[in-house]
Amino acid sequence: MGSTPKELIFEEEARAKLKEGIDILADTAEVTLGPKGKNIGIESSWGAPTITNDGNSIVKDIELKDPYANMGVSMGKEVALKIKEHSGDGTTTGIILLRALVRQGIKNIAAGASPISLKRGMEKGVEAVLNALDALATPVNEGEAIRNIATVSASGNQEIGKTISDAIEKVRKTGVITIEEGKGTSTTIEMVEGMEFDRGYLSPYFSTSGESMMVEMEGAGILITDKKISSIQEILPLLQSIASTGKGLIIIAEDIDGDALSTLVVNKLRGTLKVAAVKAPGFGDRRKAMLEDIAVLTGGTVVSEEKGMQLKDVGMEVLGQAEKIEISKDRTTIVGGMGRKEDLNTRIQQIDGEIKRATSDYDREKLEERKAKLQGGVAVIRVGAPTEVEMKQKKQVFEDCLNSTRAAQESGYVPGGGVALLRASQKLKELKLSSEEQIGVDSVYQACSAPFKQIVTNCGKDSSLYLDEVLTKGGAFGFNALTETVEDLEKAEVIDPAKTVKNCLKYAASVAGIVLISEALITDASEDEEASA
Repeated sequence: MGSTPKELIFEEEARAKLKEGIDILADTAEVTLGPKGKNIGIESSWGAPTITNDGNSIVKDIELKDPYANMGVSMGKEVALKIKEHSGDGTTTGIILLRALVRQGIKNIAAGASPISLKRGMEKGVEAVLNALDALATPVNEGEAIRNIATVSASGNQEIGKTISDAIEKVRKTGVITIEEGKGTSTTIEMVEGMEFDRGYLSPYFSTSGESMMVEMEGAGILITDKKISSIQEILPLLQSIASTGKGLIIIAEDIDGDALSTLVVNKLRGTLKVAAVKAPGFGDRRKAMLEDIAVLTGGTVVSEEKGMQLKDVGMEVLGQAEKIEISKDRTTIVGGMGRKEDLNTRIQQIDGEIKRATSDYDREKLEERKAKLQGGVAVIRVGAPTEVEMKQKKQVFEDCLNSTRAAQESGYVPGGGVALLRASQKLKELKLSSEEQIGVDSVYQACSAPFKQIVTNCGKDSSLYLDEVLTKGGAFGFNALTETVEDLEKAEVIDPAKTVKNCLKYAASVAGIVLISEALITDASEDEEASA
């Protein structure tokens, strides 16, 4: 059986096809940039369409019939993906920069420039701009700057900016903020003062309040085990001991079923035992780690056969304790764990070490969540909206805002509105390279004005009328798209995270360089071509 026939295109035609795909991405996403940007509707395979101005959400669903142009689309998606992964926001700016760099590069190659020298010059130019952006950055150390970053990311929505800054203020820099879809039309922030995990009671009959269907216990003992409990005989000695004290008991186990669950429910309903059972959070090794976290937080011991322990042999000495425990049908919150502070700090240090050694963003994120739960810093933003369509769009905006503010806390902020790239690119005038590499530097210089021009264009204005004025005034002066005037953008609270701006240029330039030195594209032959062969 032979291999699949292939089609090939070369040189100018190949680069033109890649540019075609990138142009389609940019043409679609660029209209969303800035506070006067528009939304894009994306068809869903089920339910209502997604209405969004998030660049990554827009470009990730674009696929073209032309396989060559679709390669360009895939390259653009890679830029969006990297920016989203490392900054969370700025994907539209990255796509616009990619197109500008590719356009300039292809034009110069057509005029006789060497692709390799051009790419080398671009790399040196980008490095100079990134260093200049670092020099422009102002550290974020107060709530007002955080609110402004979030507001800019939300296209000027003051309410969203304030909600994000309030949540960050509550949890501080090391805390975790989660964003969920709310059940009403208003957006709320709920501060979880203790450890929370997404497992609820195993039976509603455990609830202590018929109205709220919640379990609430104060000063209860907490049995923590990685075993599945099917027989009540396994825990009968412990139940008898706890019943004699009159205290409540919370059981966190891999699972509880059979006569063990039914006996616990019956004893709870009869009033002979204050008890509730919860399935352990997480899966596999992560579950074991989270159970150990709970044990450290509450001063208990995980009862595990791996440690040579049997449930039937343990007494109250293995129980953890907390000031209060609240359990709903899908969540458990432990408030005021009674574990030793020294043990807690040691556990947090262990997790810090695991974070440093983590090789995937997913593992790192889960470790950060575990650390935050132990530190007691979890704020939940529940986004409200009158319709499902608006809910999806609003939740996406909240997520982008949160990512932007986190990036600003890490790297500081720079003037927004595309001005930071304009200012930083002026450093390129000081670079003196060989003539062909200088062409690459000039390509970067031209590209750095593209986001500014697009923001002005999206306001219905001619960017050429404002560019010279902004460059002449210098500093943080730029075009404020909300007021449509040139003013000091830092005073006007129009700022961007330095990390986001840097990543937009870095990843756009990386992919642009690959496009410019691509000399051939290969795809499977179409059915029509095979038939005529």
